[in-house]
Amino acid sequence: MSVNPDKMDLPPRGELFDFHGVSMTHYFTDNWENVQNFQARPDDILIATYPKAGTTWVSYILDLLYFGQTALERQTSIPVYERVPFLELTPPDSASGTDLVNNLPTSPRLIKTHLPVQLVPKSFWEQNCRMVYVARNAKDNMVSYFHFDSMNMIEPEPGDWKNFFQRFLDGKMVFGSWYDHVNGWWKKKQTYSKLHYMFYEDLIEDTGREIDKLCCFLGLSPSAEEKKQITGGVQFDNMKNNSMANYSTVPFMDFKISPFMRKGKVGDWKKHFTVAQNEEFDEDYKKKMKDPTLQFRTEI
Repeated sequence: MSVNPDKMDLPPRGELFDFHGVSMTHYFTDNWENVQNFQARPDDILIATYPKAGTTWVSYILDLLYFGQTALERQTSIPVYERVPFLELTPPDSASGTDLVNNLPTSPRLIKTHLPVQLVPKSFWEQNCRMVYVARNAKDNMVSYFHFDSMNMIEPEPGDWKNFFQRFLDGKMVFGSWYDHVNGWWKKKQTYSKLHYMFYEDLIEDTGREIDKLCCFLGLSPSAEEKKQITGGVQFDNMKNNSMANYSTVPFMDFKISPFMRKGKVGDWKKHFTVAQNEEFDEDYKKKMKDPTLQFRTEI
């Protein structure tokens, strides 16, 4: 069921402001003291991404890996955003992310964040928690973010594509610059061994292979049958049509504008970027992506 909210009841869109050097809106900073003082447990698993980089996909995979066999009713009765709460979100008229996490009955707790690495609550590092970071190539990430901001009524007004394109290059996005985000987490991986860094494009190319790598990292060994079930269940079209995975029950998302899960493809940026924009982007990218070890694919 998709909830198409009445425009009269919608919360005000978030306004961007600088927060510890990162662009944010109040929906992600209102509960900041509780976020920073959050008490992680050693078996917590943090799923971190820049927005629209495959967060829900990987959250759903992990939820199925841990609880797909043991808690079947969860799959049909609890939306994924409650099974894997969004730590820093304070949504209008709903429980905060920290409250949702603290009330999770599961162990391990699966927790989602879009925070850049420097803003992650310190208890996650102190407890040596495992973390899964998912990165997506900047061009597709930008396009997905544009459509998302159009339909998510608590996000800043996206404006037209040309405007949005420039804002993305300037890092004036909720959760800051894509470049800072993917590079910050990549750098952390070099010193923090409990961090598994994944690429959206790899997941598209061979979901089963990437699930195997995840299992290896997490110390899980699902049966061949379980793995087959999970790999099938997390295919894009299956998730897009699953009301417990597709965010259609969120009141401040307007599915008349765009679905939350739109295309899930690599290379969709080609339908949006003009030739001039692509050249401008590539120039900018060369300047900002200094680490040759972090490589992205814009097509597969």
